[in-house]
Amino acid sequence: MSGGLTLPEKLWRSHVISGAGDGSDLLYVDLHLVHEATSSQAFDGIRDTSRTVRRPDLTLAVEDHNVPTDSLTIRDPVSNMQVGMLRRNCTDHGIRLFQHGRPQQGIVHVVGPEIGAVQPGMTVLCGDSHTSTHGAFGALAFGIGTSDVEHVLATQTLEISPFRTMLVEFVGEPPVGVTAKDLALAMIAQVGTSGGQGHVIEYRGPAVSALSMEGRMTLCNMSVEAGARAGMIAPDEVTLAYLEGREHTPTGQAWSDAVEYWRTLRSDDDAVFDRVVTVDTDGLAPFVTWGTNPSESVPLTGVVPDPESLPDETRAAALRSLEYMGLKPGTAMRELDIDVVFLGSCTNGRIEDLRAAAEVLRGRQLAPGVEMLVVPGSMAVRQQAEEEGLAEVFRAAGALWRLAGCSMCLGMNADRLRGPKRCASTSNRNYQGRQGPDARTHLVSPAVAAATAVRGRLTAPHELE
Repeated sequence: MSGGLTLPEKLWRSHVISGAGDGSDLLYVDLHLVHEATSSQAFDGIRDTSRTVRRPDLTLAVEDHNVPTDSLTIRDPVSNMQVGMLRRNCTDHGIRLFQHGRPQQGIVHVVGPEIGAVQPGMTVLCGDSHTSTHGAFGALAFGIGTSDVEHVLATQTLEISPFRTMLVEFVGEPPVGVTAKDLALAMIAQVGTSGGQGHVIEYRGPAVSALSMEGRMTLCNMSVEAGARAGMIAPDEVTLAYLEGREHTPTGQAWSDAVEYWRTLRSDDDAVFDRVVTVDTDGLAPFVTWGTNPSESVPLTGVVPDPESLPDETRAAALRSLEYMGLKPGTAMRELDIDVVFLGSCTNGRIEDLRAAAEVLRGRQLAPGVEMLVVPGSMAVRQQAEEEGLAEVFRAAGALWRLAGCSMCLGMNADRLRGPKRCASTSNRNYQGRQGPDARTHLVSPAVAAATAVRGRLTAPHELE
């Protein structure tokens, strides 16, 4: 084969156990993440066939999707059943479980990196599409279905066909106030929700290199919203600084050996990607969605587009989105009144996100009639936010300060919108009913979410000055 290899290809090849003869490969899995929402049926399959979990030491379970964030009592009977089943399954198979309210519990895609369980060069799988988050560490990480969860539990392997590769390069220098969330939304607006379909994306460029690990996780998290299976960023000094000293990272000589290997994890200079996309960040502004998928977005300074001005293939979807969202073409985004603001999720529930929002809210009050829900991505984030005084800033502004969990990102727990309320949300998806029946969701960054809560309309932080 001529030419070098991309980073996704290198990780794929290093984990192939054998070819399946039909074009697919059997991959070894380094880390399997599990939560209550998608694991019950997989564990039932294990039990029904008298099998056991092959590597419980490489399996990590977290309670996140169904748990309430206002109480340690799970009042919903279905949620209580699902959480109870996960606890029993983890006990039966010797799997480490972070239970609701415990010090290290939280959203699985926040907890895994926090404890250093996710490292460069790994394959990381979970029955959750936003497993792509972990690609920020130079890992090949993607979501799988229930039958695949069962297969990984039983064998610590996965049979799957190779992906295509895609390079997304951010060029230019983004203005102050443009965040990783805005980079992600701008990219998705450019390529569409199917632009990365069948691909693993590698992100590059000065704007990516300048991101913290929290920002990189946000960017990789949103990869699936462009239709990609995974997103990746080659490890660098920022990655190493984040990982060093965490619970599951190596120490001593093992750390030195790991770092030596991790530094090799990058695409070859002569590697050829199946698709290359360039995103210009010069002059980029904070983005906000107007429709019911993340590609239906515009700069916050923009207006709701006229579907007649859009390409034929997106026009019908845009018309449906406008009807559901209750919007008219030409409406300025900054004129939209907001009922609820949600700060949290595996996209924007980390300490950096809470700091950005608290900085905007400090000394200010929520607009009359606006409700704001602040949900840390993990109990560790919650504790740190309280130690830094961020929680008090949120409370003083009038926001609700909650326990860790997926919360209002999706309607699987008590934190959901009731009726056709309009929500500015730092989560990752805005399709119909995602945050509750008839909910109207506008995806934004943490700083924009906070400014919006103060003004009661979609607002950028600098507009409050």
